Amino acid sequence: MAIQRMDNVGIVVDDLAAAVAFFTELGMELEGETQVEGPWVDEMIGLDGARSAIAMLRTPDGHGKLELSEFQAPEAITPAPADPPPNTLGLHRVMFAVDDIDDTIARLRRHGAELLGGVARYGDAYRLCNLRGPAGIIVALAERIGSSG
Repeated sequence: MAIQRMDNVGIVVDDLAAAVAFFTELGMELEGETQVEGPWVDEMIGLDGARSAIAMLRTPDGHGKLELSEFQAPEAITPAPADPPPNTLGLHRVMFAVDDIDDTIARLRRHGAELLGGVARYGDAYRLCNLRGPAGIIVALAERIGSSG
């Protein structure tokens, strides 16, 4: 049996409001917010007494979604190091296609984003960069500048 689709990517953050502001500035649309807790949550995630606030955001085309969670219980655990480098095992980054990479970087910097390196050019096809966003999330941006390569 094949999967139907990828539904969303879940990311734990330490400040839900700041993370929502960051991703809506990027251009995602807030679908909704809720609190979750109870036996079904505990069973699903394997933690007892879990309680978290959740915001669901979607890309403008409606195909990509991020589920941002801020845990009230149990307290979220900070990884070591707090801002792992791009070669750390596990979830590497989330990438978004953008119309104007320079404008997007400028807008996200107002929300605390920092470039990990610089804006690179991949042939005549793309301009690319990695930013560190809320909760240490690496957000990659890709601006198409020519034919695919």
